[in-house]
Amino acid sequence: MRRLAFVYIFLAFMAIQSNLAFASFDQKSPNIVIILTDDQDVDLDGLFPMNNVKHLIGEAGATFENAYTSSPLCCPSRSSLLSGKYAHNHHARNNSLSGGCNGPFWRSKIELNQTMATLLSAVGYNTFFAGKYLNAYQGSEVPNGWQQFYGLHGNSRYYNYTLRENDRNVSYSDVYLTDLLKDKVLNFFNARDKSSPFLAMIAPPAPHQPFTPADRHKGAFKGSTAKRTPSYNKPDREKHWLLAESKQISPATLKLMDSFFQQRWESLLAVDELVAAVVESLSNSGELDNTYIIYTSDNGYHLGQFAQPFDKRQPYETDIHIPLLIRGPSIKSGVKVTAPTLLIDILPTIMEWTNLPLDSLMDGQSFQPFLTNADGYDASSDPLFRRGFLIQHFGEGNLQTYKPECPMWQPADRLAECTLEADCHCQDSWNNTYACVRNFAHRINHLYCEFHDNEDFIEFYDLDEDPHQLYNTGQQMLIIERALYSLALQNLTQCQGASSCSIHIF
Repeated sequence: MRRLAFVYIFLAFMAIQSNLAFASFDQKSPNIVIILTDDQDVDLDGLFPMNNVKHLIGEAGATFENAYTSSPLCCPSRSSLLSGKYAHNHHARNNSLSGGCNGPFWRSKIELNQTMATLLSAVGYNTFFAGKYLNAYQGSEVPNGWQQFYGLHGNSRYYNYTLRENDRNVSYSDVYLTDLLKDKVLNFFNARDKSSPFLAMIAPPAPHQPFTPADRHKGAFKGSTAKRTPSYNKPDREKHWLLAESKQISPATLKLMDSFFQQRWESLLAVDELVAAVVESLSNSGELDNTYIIYTSDNGYHLGQFAQPFDKRQPYETDIHIPLLIRGPSIKSGVKVTAPTLLIDILPTIMEWTNLPLDSLMDGQSFQPFLTNADGYDASSDPLFRRGFLIQHFGEGNLQTYKPECPMWQPADRLAECTLEADCHCQDSWNNTYACVRNFAHRINHLYCEFHDNEDFIEFYDLDEDPHQLYNTGQQMLIIERALYSLALQNLTQCQGASSCSIHIF
């Protein structure tokens, strides 16, 4: 009996130790916060207004100097961030339901159990989402995996919007959306169960069109003008058809674009305040040191480059180069990461942070090694480093997208996004479909693109020699060089999983 009693005591002790170990694991599992803006560029000084972001996240952690989206359009890019997959694998090709945005494949295959929300909630994370989800989302139900959900119906708005608030839809008229999102996430921090780690994603509308600042920020950047890059308002006949057909932008539209530039910066000030409030709340609760905070955007933006007024959808640095700043438990202050990274890399990195097995079907790869071994490391000067990744866009344009108010075009041109506001410069077309390799290696900084049009048009840029992409040297490429890039594109546009999507060209 004495021996049996000892066994019982031993088993009870081991059970207590096991529970303590499990509790300790929960306490050490890091929290994750993702703040995702909409159309925020890097190359046109899109981070200029973000003093809190730069100080509280970048200076307190890491700034990624070569971060990119794989699709310069909202819904494909957001779907890639949520899933860690390229667009050809999650099937969200554009912003429409017919183009796969929040479509049947996404809802039945990807959203069901392959997003960061489903993967983290399955292992005990509290999950929270507030803001713009996917453009074609209309609030009929809460997407799988989000325990608290405040998702915007449709595209970015600042006033007069509807949110899916868990089990119901709620409409607002005069509440500035970014401020409401701040209140929602702070309430979540204060009311949540502190015994479990959390994933919180906040997706404010700024600086997306209609570029509406909060009243308190109107005029903060009065007199600011769009950045006059070397390609500003200069049509380029050596680019693909959509750009080669552009004419110079009229003075009236250029003036309008300057006002848009100012308003974009002003609309971001409320986001900067949201970031400060998030950091302060986590600091006050003692959770800041155990929380990764990720700040990024779905894509970049252009304003006047190559005589294209205001949009994204192009494979150039203005549109694909995005902000990415991260602070967290294992990241030293003031780290600069030069290694190229993609939005599809964020979820694999989160999986590593949380000690979860990596899904072999994720196309991205963890960038944690560049955070933990960042002291003095410069990928561009490492003879052994190389990475080629895919940039892809599926152009839109059909007979129904013709705008008769822009009579210089014909329905047969199959153009899209043509507006009087943009001086009838069309921002998309059926033949604005392309696949590109963005290639980084020692002394290599290239962009190679193939357009799926009647000409099989190609573009090639050496960005070390031509950082503004003024000279398309595709026709001057060596035959072997072009063949290698074309083969890499064939592989990338069909790849699935990090092993097959890791392309080394040279």
